[in-house]
Amino acid sequence: MVLITVRLPRSATMETALRRLALTKEDVDTGYGLVPLDPDKGVFGMRVTPQAAQRLTEGGHDFDGPWSDPRIEPFGPPR
Repeated sequence: MVLITVRLPRSATMETALRRLALTKEDVDTGYGLVPLDPDKGVFGMRVTPQAAQRLTEGGHDFDGPWSDPRIEPFGPPR
């Protein structure tokens, strides 16, 4: 999965994002959800497959990214 930011209406839901971006539930991490980053400006974050990000690029949708989403783990041996 990769991270993207999208511009949607302030009251957007995951269903709104899927419909506007022509994505399916298989294209996104529904557990991560649609995260409001700046809801007053309609900016939300979401995780999508790399293939979905490529389709968004080719389709001219209003989004930024994709950015990598590395797993964050503790450094060093467990205590």
